[in-house]
Amino acid sequence: MYKDFEKADVIIGISACLIGEKVRFDASNKPSNFCIKELGQHVTFKAYCPEVAVGLPVPRPTIRLIQDEHMIKVSRPDGSGDVTSAIKAYGKRIAAMSKNLSGYVFCAKSPTCGMERVKVYSPTGNQLQVQGVGVFSREIMKANPLLPCEENGRLNDPIIRENFVARVFAYRHWLALVESGITKHKLTSFHAQYKYTLMSHDFVASKKLGRLLASANMALEQMAEQYISGLMAALTLKATRKNHANTLSHIQGYFSKHLDKMQRKELSEQIDAYRSGLMPLVVPLTLIKHYLLAHPKSYLAQQSYLNPYPESLKLRYGY
Repeated sequence: MYKDFEKADVIIGISACLIGEKVRFDASNKPSNFCIKELGQHVTFKAYCPEVAVGLPVPRPTIRLIQDEHMIKVSRPDGSGDVTSAIKAYGKRIAAMSKNLSGYVFCAKSPTCGMERVKVYSPTGNQLQVQGVGVFSREIMKANPLLPCEENGRLNDPIIRENFVARVFAYRHWLALVESGITKHKLTSFHAQYKYTLMSHDFVASKKLGRLLASANMALEQMAEQYISGLMAALTLKATRKNHANTLSHIQGYFSKHLDKMQRKELSEQIDAYRSGLMPLVVPLTLIKHYLLAHPKSYLAQQSYLNPYPESLKLRYGY
């Protein structure tokens, strides 16, 4: 079960325009309804606007990524007003102060904050590619490679949205573990709580991380570093219906001695219906949680897979 954090403890960095601040070049904003109205009920956002932070006015002339020989700079379309160094320096400063963040939501397509697919132009104004990365966001992600990051537009996809939020709360759980002081026992217990979460994302990674923790000739600090790197990499992979269904079937085995024939049949049918795309994940999960209440299993009760984030977000209702 996910750790029940206070809202103030789960801090997510965010592009200021996405929470309604009118800081864009035309003095507008791009409010994210999901971030403001839903996720914002459970987390604390820390807003940044690199353009404003380095002294650009609101409103202001547009800026873009421009390929200048072997480097990409940020400036106005005519090449004037180069703010590349200032944005990079600000990004490095914020990145160094972001060790307590549990995630980051960037503004898509922005030459400073875009995570990917940002347009890059030649000095003469021709579009060269759509594979650029914002100068500010690059510094944040480079300094914090484990930090769950997403763009506002991608969060409209229910699977990407659920995956991002699950990673945010898993990473915050890890930060809490680090804050408390890591021991081998705590690390092993943490892994036990994420067994079925890992299974639904990457079964091979689950086994690999288990073997890592069984290693007797590795320093604890090195083990912890390798573990969280492996965990966050595995959680980045989207859990498929097939993997979810297999995970649910494993969990079903815990109740085999407690359910009668009709109950076992009903649960199997719900899992198969989910596997086939006929119902959302919340349906078989709800039945499993019902049986867990009737037939308590302490190992299952602690599984993050059953409650990875606040249930009121309803993120498993849409797929």
